Amino acid sequence: MTKVVGISFKNKGRQYYFNAGELELKKGNKVIVETERGLQYGTVETALLNLEDTQITSPLKDVIRIATNKDQKAYERNLTDAKKALSKARDLAKKYNLNIYLIDASFTFEREQLLFHFLSDGRVDFRALAKDLASIYHTRIELRQIGARDKAKEVGGLGLCGRTLCCAQFLNDFDSVSINMAKNQNIALNPSKINGACGRLLCCLKYEDDTYKEARKNCPKIGSKYKTEKGEGTVTSVDLLNQTCEVELSKYGTIEVSIKNEKA
Repeated sequence: MTKVVGISFKNKGRQYYFNAGELELKKGNKVIVETERGLQYGTVETALLNLEDTQITSPLKDVIRIATNKDQKAYERNLTDAKKALSKARDLAKKYNLNIYLIDASFTFEREQLLFHFLSDGRVDFRALAKDLASIYHTRIELRQIGARDKAKEVGGLGLCGRTLCCAQFLNDFDSVSINMAKNQNIALNPSKINGACGRLLCCLKYEDDTYKEARKNCPKIGSKYKTEKGEGTVTSVDLLNQTCEVELSKYGTIEVSIKNEKA
């Protein structure tokens, strides 16, 4: 058995799983962990999970220790310096006329790397920018391009529903969303109705997709023939969630029938 915890490195950020070793960790603990980028300061987001070795599909990095007050101060200093670095990088990007929008900046815990996330419509030659930043901060510089959904998560805002964007509030990962999900839910394929603040398909289309898929299994297609107690007619509309459909009959006009009852 291996003790595993989920850890995030920013508020409402993606969770990564680490080997807790012999540490007795609980949700909310601040910890120092080993990552591919170096040591990182993070927050425990889950309770301890006891997993069989067969359940772990890839090697896990270790939680080094529970963060101390000294670690907390170092982390806060890194946050302050990263904000200054972001402002400086934006000034340099203007100097080199780079068509990029820098979203954020972050130091690894021991300041071995300074990472910038940016948004751009195409490929960007940022070698001069990276060289200048390296000479100023004397650490390894990485500039990583992100997508529109990541930007929406960072910036935040309100969705079509009037609530805070899901990505900014609680989503840790972005699931794949397809236009078929909107079709399955009988939503008009109007970009203003099915696209979020990021310009991509609404993440919430994924939430009820399985329910609609299951409901659709019993439903006839619009335009198909359907037998009712009053005879056979043509299906003109379907209500997936209520499991009813409207059938047009030559003798009685359009009637509403229960799909479950008619199938029984």
